[in-house]
Amino acid sequence: MSRDHDGNAGTILMAFVLGAVSGAAVALLWAPNAGEETRRQLNERAREGRERATDAARQGREFVNKQRDNLTTAIDRGREAYRRTRDKSSDSSEAPA
Repeated sequence: MSRDHDGNAGTILMAFVLGAVSGAAVALLWAPNAGEETRRQLNERAREGRERATDAARQGREFVNKQRDNLTTAIDRGREAYRRTRDKSSDSSEAPA
């Protein structure tokens, strides 16, 4: 029984390979542009993709830097408020009753 299963797997694999080869041949025959034109378009799209990725990375860095500045400012303000509250509390506890 396992022999039947092995035979079917080989047939399926062969059909897949023949389909892939046939598909590649049809794609080459029906390609709208010559190879040189297709390569030029692919290079252009790749360049545009790199430019978009570079721009996105720049915007991401700007966002992170801005958020870091906001967080630093908030921490500094929190420390200052804590210091003022602590100083005010210690001044009131040292006053004579």
